[in-house]
Amino acid sequence: MQPASFFFYDLETSGFSSSAARIMQFAGQRTDLNLQPIGEPVNVLIRMNDDVLPDPDAVLLTGITPQATIADGVTEVEFLKLFTESVATPNTIMLGYNTVRFDDEFMRHLHYRNFYDPYEWQWQDGRSKWDLLDLVRITRALRPDGIQWPVDVNGKPTNRLELLTALNKLAHEHAHDAMSDVEASIEVARLIRNKNEKLFDYLLSMRDKKKVAELATAGQPFVYTSGQYPSEFDKTTVVATVCAHPKKQAALVFDLRHDPAQYADKTAEQLAELWRWKKDATEPRLPVKTLQYNHCPAVAPLGVLDAKSQEHIKIDLDQIKRHHAALKQQTDLADRLCKACEILDKKMQTSFLSDERDVDSQLYDGFFEYGDKQVMRVIRAAAPSELGEDIQKQFTDPRLKAMLPLYKARNFAKQLTSEERASWERYRTHKLMNGGQRSQLAKYLARLQEIMARDNLTPHQEYLIEELRLYAESIMPSDEGQDA
Repeated sequence: MQPASFFFYDLETSGFSSSAARIMQFAGQRTDLNLQPIGEPVNVLIRMNDDVLPDPDAVLLTGITPQATIADGVTEVEFLKLFTESVATPNTIMLGYNTVRFDDEFMRHLHYRNFYDPYEWQWQDGRSKWDLLDLVRITRALRPDGIQWPVDVNGKPTNRLELLTALNKLAHEHAHDAMSDVEASIEVARLIRNKNEKLFDYLLSMRDKKKVAELATAGQPFVYTSGQYPSEFDKTTVVATVCAHPKKQAALVFDLRHDPAQYADKTAEQLAELWRWKKDATEPRLPVKTLQYNHCPAVAPLGVLDAKSQEHIKIDLDQIKRHHAALKQQTDLADRLCKACEILDKKMQTSFLSDERDVDSQLYDGFFEYGDKQVMRVIRAAAPSELGEDIQKQFTDPRLKAMLPLYKARNFAKQLTSEERASWERYRTHKLMNGGQRSQLAKYLARLQEIMARDNLTPHQEYLIEELRLYAESIMPSDEGQDA
């Protein structure tokens, strides 16, 4: 069996939506389990498609223009061939800095729209995933000694990668360049492992969702570090599981810093309203969180809280015990929370239905059946000329039928027939220009105008904005598409 290895990776993207935006740069480096490099790094630009407008703010951050990806990049199909053959090899642990919540989502959507299973690259053949960000957070909260920890300009704790590396004098030449961020992530992993090998190895073992589930369902309070908890406690608290999530492989956990008695008389509807995220909320949010077993959460038994860490994260264990006892008295809370979940799910579904959703955003509408996955394999091996109605009709999932012409146009534009080209132009016209002043194109050009109105732009930023304006002109749908 091939020995396990880490593959540290990072993406630079055209925006922040994993379904609507695109990966512009992928970079990574394989290491052994001692964090020593294996082989050459991977650093690839991925070509932008002409049905996507990048977020100008994202381009200002990364400095990567669509034109650069077109000149020097590969298609998504070409990249995925490289990825499956050379990166996602058996027993690879895929990780990076905030990859579980950001980069992994982009990678899943990339696989999905190119007829690969969205999940197998992270679990099949001994592969798995991990995330350095939560390792950093829990180290800061529980075992911070020997590492310099950054704060922002307001004195608030922050774990931004470029600040962490600068403060600890680690190599990180160009923040927001994917390859530089990969190298910095490896340096941070080495720093934590050198200072706290026991905690590093424990969190590495807890990427196993079965072990997470065992801890969460043991009936005892446990430590949980998450970006959703306050910075003043270094994102760390003590929780107890109320019940299993009604739909996910997850637990609903209660933050024991709070007294559960205040929710004893709340109905499911009231709990749902308190749970719902509101931008300008004035009342405290319901202290219940979904702990997903397969998201590599930073969790640990209560025994890791020595006196020093209790003081550091401001935890009173006597209070925790009282709140846990009170929580166990609320025997109907589990039912009310599950009903609250259903209420929130229905509201979410309603919001989806009220907005126009294209097939790119439907990844989580269900798993693909075995027969469809067999046809997906055929498509990946097929010549562009074979990507027509004969294969399309073999699918049972309507998402896959809808994606096939998009897949061909995005990856094999020169192979389109005149009829397919006309259809693609109609699609691009609708996607980019539908909605008048609320269309994607109108919003894009308006944002460019807002940025250009600033009086503090550097010459390089002015160059990037001009490139983005020229890019929009270059991909304007043809008259044929606009007349349709």
